[in-house]
Parts: sequence; C-alpha cells; structure tokens
Amino acid sequence: MDIHFAANLKRLRKQREITQEDIAGYLGVSFQAVSKWERGERKDSLCLF
Repeated sequence: MDIHFAANLKRLRKQREITQEDIAGYLGVSFQAVSKWERGERKDSLCLF
C-alpha cells in the first residue's frame, strides 16, 4: 500500500476528529480494516471503492 495514503488517511481523520469507527460506518467496512489501511497493511478492500 502507498505509505502516503496511509499517512494521509490517519492525518486527515485526526484533523477532522473522526474515529476509525466513523469511517468504517461510512464505507461499510470494519474499523479493523480502517486501522490496517492506516498502518499500510491492507489494500484489498480499498479496491472496492
């Protein structure tokens, strides 16, 4: 996964005071998936968007 995406996702989420659970709910994924995206560990479910 692109490290810039992971860093930007986390930075923007924190700037807007949005939780991982909030993002997960908006996208219909688990908060664990969002956490993995922020750590750069997972990208397969991102392909759905």
